[in-house]
Amino acid sequence: MTRLVLASASPARLTVLRKAGIEPHVHVSGVDEDAIQAALGPRAAPEHVVTELARAKASAVLPDLPAEIVADAVVIGCDSMLLIDGELQGKPHTAAIARERWRSMAGRSGTLLTGHCVLRVRDGRPVGEASADCATVVHFGTPSGDDLEAYLESGEPMQVAGAFTLDGLGGWFVDRIEGDPSSVIGIGLPLVRRLLGELGVGISELWAASPAR
Repeated sequence: MTRLVLASASPARLTVLRKAGIEPHVHVSGVDEDAIQAALGPRAAPEHVVTELARAKASAVLPDLPAEIVADAVVIGCDSMLLIDGELQGKPHTAAIARERWRSMAGRSGTLLTGHCVLRVRDGRPVGEASADCATVVHFGTPSGDDLEAYLESGEPMQVAGAFTLDGLGGWFVDRIEGDPSSVIGIGLPLVRRLLGELGVGISELWAASPAR
């Protein structure tokens, strides 16, 4: 039976899949995202950047997966970044950077891009690939100074693309979105379903193979 492998350390992506009836095998890629983005160059289209990062993550985990998993599996890599003022923003990592980003995007809108790459694997070898990106417009509210500082102190915004979450503490400061909410969280279920379909894999197959079920 076909197992789903999530090439990501994101607890949010894992939660989305679990709530959708899938208990994936998780294997973190550990790729150098900054190096990959630098190699693509400053003229690379934002959509291309996130999709190539997703492809790199999915490909990187393949050699390290257990034989019983890669006998019949789909490996999913994802990468999310916020596009605002023509620039891609990943994880801020520090409170100072997150604070400046929130001061610049409060009361405005940005586009959350999430690249997806699905590898079809049989007997340890990739036999198919499908990739694409989701774009969702996020309209940000304006947190008070005290609320912003409390949010920064929580540590949440430092480790997420664009310095915000939709499904966590940051949800208080998102006024609305235009697009797929699951892609903002980190993995777009409608898009993944279509990519799996291109590779001949149905959701019912993944449900049947999921240990959670």
